[in-house]
Amino acid sequence: MTETIFEAVQRAKQILDARGLEPRAAEMAMLAVTGKSQANYLASLNEKLSTEHYTVFWTYMNELVTGKPIQYILGEESFYGLPFEVNEHVLIPRPETEELVHYALERANKLFGDETIRVADIGTGSGAIAVAFKKERPSAQVTATDFSKEALEVAMRNAKRNEVEITFLQGDMEEPLEQQTWDIILSNPPYIAAHEKTAMSPTVYDFEPASALFAEEDGLYFYRRLAERLVSMMNRPALIGFEIGYQQGKAVQQFLEKAFPEAKVDIVQDINKKDRMIFCEIR
Repeated sequence: MTETIFEAVQRAKQILDARGLEPRAAEMAMLAVTGKSQANYLASLNEKLSTEHYTVFWTYMNELVTGKPIQYILGEESFYGLPFEVNEHVLIPRPETEELVHYALERANKLFGDETIRVADIGTGSGAIAVAFKKERPSAQVTATDFSKEALEVAMRNAKRNEVEITFLQGDMEEPLEQQTWDIILSNPPYIAAHEKTAMSPTVYDFEPASALFAEEDGLYFYRRLAERLVSMMNRPALIGFEIGYQQGKAVQQFLEKAFPEAKVDIVQDINKKDRMIFCEIR
């Protein structure tokens, strides 16, 4: 059977939509299959698919209808304009986390100017935060931790792919960093409460690693733990930046203000006007 690019994508979108899945994934799959840019794709909608492209596209579709994220099918996602390998051992990087990197870099420039700074990314997963920060501020000495050996292997490949030098340490959250002091610590820790699972898409909880999603104490465990344990690990001045759940701002702010009473703690909204980041500037 021969179909045009447009016909195949439209049929695929209808199938995904009928299953409550994201129709846009059909276009992402087609872009990957054909290797076209967005502009070339739009100009080629009436082209007939080759037999090879038709077969690969519908193979991807067979995986998509199970709910598997397109990023895991393709093995790749873009973050901060950089290519990242992703697989079932790491979370798929989100646009909200790009904002964490953006604001962290902005605050780092104000706090430290051109100084060489020591930065740590706790629970690095794919390495997205660490790699993007290092790419934008090459003079920074960046270290990244993760409990998962498999995740660290992905992160190491992503550092090499994006040509940055990062120190990777395996261990439980902040523990590998405890014998040193830091200018900046960033983290996007697990922050979803177990009871929130019912409101989540199966595309997320059936495929992405649960250990990177869920946390005890209504999702607040790692924020409380980090606030308490980072006290002895931060230089002066210093910056701590977390991604947070949109309803967690006040609670996390209280943890940080208790641990660092002299600090300025700001809740920052994302592009969708939801509380999504918190920054603690320690003087």
